[in-house]
Amino acid sequence: MKIKVIVEEGENGYFVAHCPSLKSCWSQGKTEEEALKNIQEAIELYLEPDEDLIARQLILTPEF
Repeated sequence: MKIKVIVEEGENGYFVAHCPSLKSCWSQGKTEEEALKNIQEAIELYLEPDEDLIARQLILTPEF
């Protein structure tokens, strides 16, 4: 899966990375490489299913 990532240098000297296609998926790092590593982890966590939410929304219906 390919996801577009934008990396920019922030005002404080850190590099800021975000994914336009994943709302509120942002990260940063002291270097561009660190920012890319951190945004990769953020993307993985963003896309990880919420097992508790799935369990609460699951409605079991018996079949006869």
